[in-house]
Amino acid sequence: MPEPLSTPIYDHGLIAGADPNRVLDALFVNAPLRDYTKRPRVNDYTLPVLGMGYIATYARQEGFNVGVLDAEALGLGIQHTAEVINALRPRWVGFNLLAPTYSLSAGIAAELDPDILIMAGGHHAKAAPGMVLRDTRFHNIGALILGEGETRVAAILGDVHRRKTLPQVMWRDRGQTGSAMSLVQGHGSDWMAPDINALPFVDRRFLPQDPYRADDGRLEANLVCSRGCPYECKFCGAAQSMNEDVTIRTRHPQNIIEEMEQLHAKHGTTAFRAVDDLFLGVRRVIHPAIQAFAEAGIGEKYVWDATGRINILDREPDSVLAALRANGLREVALGIESGAPRILAAMDKRITPEMTADVTKRLLRQGINVKGYFILGYPTETREEADQTVRHVRGLWDLSDSLPGTFRASVFTFRPYPGSPVWGDLIKAGYDPEQMQNYTDVDLTDHGADEAMRGRDEFNFTTGLQFGELSLAELNSRLAALSREQFERSQQQVTA
Repeated sequence: MPEPLSTPIYDHGLIAGADPNRVLDALFVNAPLRDYTKRPRVNDYTLPVLGMGYIATYARQEGFNVGVLDAEALGLGIQHTAEVINALRPRWVGFNLLAPTYSLSAGIAAELDPDILIMAGGHHAKAAPGMVLRDTRFHNIGALILGEGETRVAAILGDVHRRKTLPQVMWRDRGQTGSAMSLVQGHGSDWMAPDINALPFVDRRFLPQDPYRADDGRLEANLVCSRGCPYECKFCGAAQSMNEDVTIRTRHPQNIIEEMEQLHAKHGTTAFRAVDDLFLGVRRVIHPAIQAFAEAGIGEKYVWDATGRINILDREPDSVLAALRANGLREVALGIESGAPRILAAMDKRITPEMTADVTKRLLRQGINVKGYFILGYPTETREEADQTVRHVRGLWDLSDSLPGTFRASVFTFRPYPGSPVWGDLIKAGYDPEQMQNYTDVDLTDHGADEAMRGRDEFNFTTGLQFGELSLAELNSRLAALSREQFERSQQQVTA
């Protein structure tokens, strides 16, 4: 048996899931949201990298030794992350390329030992593969995998030459400036759309913060219950028109229940969060889940949160909302986005402020909490329309004060993503695509926020560009005010 490759690194808990006594076939790296050497991380929780967890779990099932380095959860800087990777000497390092963290991933890749092969995937890789392959910072990119990666990653780990036979795989040969791409067609195949009911449950050893201890003392875990989205929200990189190759699939309710029961048995988990868009986003998922959860007595044992679609929940009678509550539903996250009807139409949200208020009221009346997501500064938004959104947030807060459920708001400034429907509109309007990808974090301390509120500001980004009538300073002022009000309301709820 060989000596451990880097005992101090493993002992300090930086690498999740790998066997230190074997050669490391791949290290999957989640880049930090910002370079924490410049300002330390203050947020004490971040969503787990479930996508990487699935890929790592499948690779382990196929016999490979893999690990996850979650630089965001660990609060690492770019240089520190690169040093850890180089010390471990994996055969491959994998990056999940997302628009806000693309430059950070590239900065890490630039510092890597040239003998380490790079593979990458994610929304940004799919939206702008040519840009990634031309980026010299990814100097040794042996596989750019477009779409879901479990089966193709494992195949390439087994033999790099397999990339020539796999669909939607691109690469740049060492020392070359041009790129190559597999011409194999694989739409709808197991390579591009694996059966999500047949995939192994995520091995939580790859997720250093999941399950986690929530403020109420429960152990909580995150779940993915579907893949793909049938909607066309113009600001979203997952919009259907930009992902026509994606086969929309939902897990069978019994498969979800089995994962819940397994997590409870292994970890004592009693709360769950479905992080995908479809669990409460289509009726053909909601009704079978209600029946299966009722038969399994889920509501008697667990609570769970999920994202939902306002227009879908609007069509459901109160009896369905009551059944969801009885089956353990604790909170629904809704993409409310705006209080201005014109902006909602421009986003193609298929909702109105009145519909949002009614659905929120009906959920809160059942004792189901609601988390609303909002966007300020959307392209062409006027000052009055931004103020309509602010008034809408406060109106929903007021609504919750007299009902059993609670409402909380999470407000962001608009940032454009390559691959989203609005991206092309902005380029036609004269915006520079490179400048639109210059993401930096939003610091609200100059606009009335304080350090106690920094817990979530690391999730907010700006491109430094103005897309609506409000200036960036005005947007940040409104954002800080809403953040402060939500922070104070949450503190009051904790002490009540």
